[in-house]
Amino acid sequence: MTSRPSPRPARDLPRTGPERELSAAAQSVVAGDRRALGRIISEVERGDPSARAVVQELYPRTGTAAVVGLSGPLGVGKSSLVNRLLQLLSGRGKRVGVIAVDPSSPFSGGAVLGDRVRIERDPSEAGVFFRSMASRGHPGGLSQSTRETIRLLEAFGMDTVLVETVGSGQVDVEVHNIASTRLVVLVPHLGDEVQTLKAGLFEIADVFVVNKCDLPGADRAARDLSELAQMSPERDGWRPRVVQTSTLAPTGIEELWQAVEDHERTLRESGGLAALRRNRAREELRSLLLAGLQSRLAEALASSKEWEALVEEVGEGRLDPYAASERAYDLVRPRL
Repeated sequence: MTSRPSPRPARDLPRTGPERELSAAAQSVVAGDRRALGRIISEVERGDPSARAVVQELYPRTGTAAVVGLSGPLGVGKSSLVNRLLQLLSGRGKRVGVIAVDPSSPFSGGAVLGDRVRIERDPSEAGVFFRSMASRGHPGGLSQSTRETIRLLEAFGMDTVLVETVGSGQVDVEVHNIASTRLVVLVPHLGDEVQTLKAGLFEIADVFVVNKCDLPGADRAARDLSELAQMSPERDGWRPRVVQTSTLAPTGIEELWQAVEDHERTLRESGGLAALRRNRAREELRSLLLAGLQSRLAEALASSKEWEALVEEVGEGRLDPYAASERAYDLVRPRL
């Protein structure tokens, strides 16, 4: 009989900095109110300032979960793999949050696959919280709202957060800036092993998962990837591992999670986790700064008559776009 995780009390959550009284919304997240958590995540996705304030309040209570990213082409079975990992971790009494990043609808901006029927979990199941999110047009499939949702899940008391990326077109690599352990999922019959190198995924993968290993060619794919991994330089004392899995049997799921735990431990012991967090903070700050500048730029241009005149000159061929952009910058610079 498997154990049923219970909400972690607020006093057990790590804290940094001076204590301060939390708002009612933040208290509801810490207390394990699932409806409140879902509501605040929705507000985060909409860019509601009140939700951003809640995330800021809870920031000292974050950074506690193992964040595991799953990338891979469409059809390799990432969602089925997430299902099996949920079963394994829930059976061990772990609390797990899942963020499935789907392509954005060009009409509503929401997640196209938002129903996520292939994630076969009871939404009210204790110790598991699932959220489907839209990529919002980000090329890597991830957005600032994904980072903030991870923090909310950590404050909620989750031990592990699984982030499944879009996987449409070229496999996503932006998960490198969010997850501490990155799983790249492949299947043997698609011939993606070499293409993985071309896509740059070999540089970010901590564990290669040859899924659907009951298919022909799985052993060869795993062997080829293992040989390539042995030739790659170590990162923080770690070389990529290769694990074969099947979600039908299932097989290899425990071995996969053991590889994740080994990587997390190696990161902590080598100091790589601290360096990863610094890099993550650097990328997030850069992203926030660029987003802020872009917003201010749009506002400044919208209220500038000179901007429309420049657009007209370029459209009529009387001015080249390079010179026009320099003039436009001079116009809006005081407002940035």
